[in-house]
Amino acid sequence: MKIVSSLSIGDEKLDLLKSKYPFIDFCIYKDIKKVNKEDLKEAEVFLTYGFDTDNSVIDNMPNLKWLHCMSTGIDKLPFDKLKEKNILLTNVTGIHGIPISEYVMGVILNKRIEAFNLYNQQKNKVWKRKMNYEEIYNKTITIIGTGSIGKEIAKKAKAFYMNTIGINTNGKKVEYFDEIFEVSQLNEALSKGDFIVNTVPLTKRTRKMIGKEQFESMKNTAYFINIGRGETVDENALIQALKDNIIGGAALDVFEVEPLPKDSPLWEMENVYITPHISGLSDKYMDRAFPIFIKNLQVYIERKGEYINKIDLNKQY
Repeated sequence: MKIVSSLSIGDEKLDLLKSKYPFIDFCIYKDIKKVNKEDLKEAEVFLTYGFDTDNSVIDNMPNLKWLHCMSTGIDKLPFDKLKEKNILLTNVTGIHGIPISEYVMGVILNKRIEAFNLYNQQKNKVWKRKMNYEEIYNKTITIIGTGSIGKEIAKKAKAFYMNTIGINTNGKKVEYFDEIFEVSQLNEALSKGDFIVNTVPLTKRTRKMIGKEQFESMKNTAYFINIGRGETVDENALIQALKDNIIGGAALDVFEVEPLPKDSPLWEMENVYITPHISGLSDKYMDRAFPIFIKNLQVYIERKGEYINKIDLNKQY
């Protein structure tokens, strides 16, 4: 069996794989463009972050049986091709709760003390106090998506005595949420939030699910945080909502086009905080992702047990 990876897993983890599975040929690369064509041709299993894998890559792997995405985001993968070839797809959903929830609370706390205004004062040696900073105590956070990420955000928000509202498909209750709304009640749930956090992945159903109507449903002081996928939001509607003060501001880690084009109005907006798709990154990323691959590899070899995070190719999650 040959396993090809277009990402580095580190020498320590590679040595572990080789010692545990001496009958497997592991071919580890750091870039899909550097992968040997013969290795691709013989690959039965492919490890990728997903963004480098298109129809041509899959076509160059005639023996491919299983693709494991070492990322949660799988929206860039060629699903029609994977379905055509009946390829097993798994990912690492569940590993991002801690880093992304820390990012979200960091953003909220920065907003709490208006940290960027204070930093500008510091650079200009200005001593200026403000007396009416708004506490996040008893504020309401509305989280779109109550999976592992949304749940971890709600857990941390409760530590700050915030009210937590969640939105999911069927209104099923989830720990750490005070109230749950079905996705059909999206606008109502959005209207209650002081902070709105979008965590949903990109699927056919979620594409541009947050648009003009949804922004108009929010409070004019609402702070919108997007750590899900850029294309789940109508970016033009977001820009207009920010320009017209329909909402109070936004912290954006994901965008319709990445990198964010330099001519995007978002760069110049004083009520917008931009980060380059880093909310899920952490020094512990591979330590959390690697055991999922190991477990799934064992299931694949033994042909028994259940895969972690097996993706439904029709639903795309």
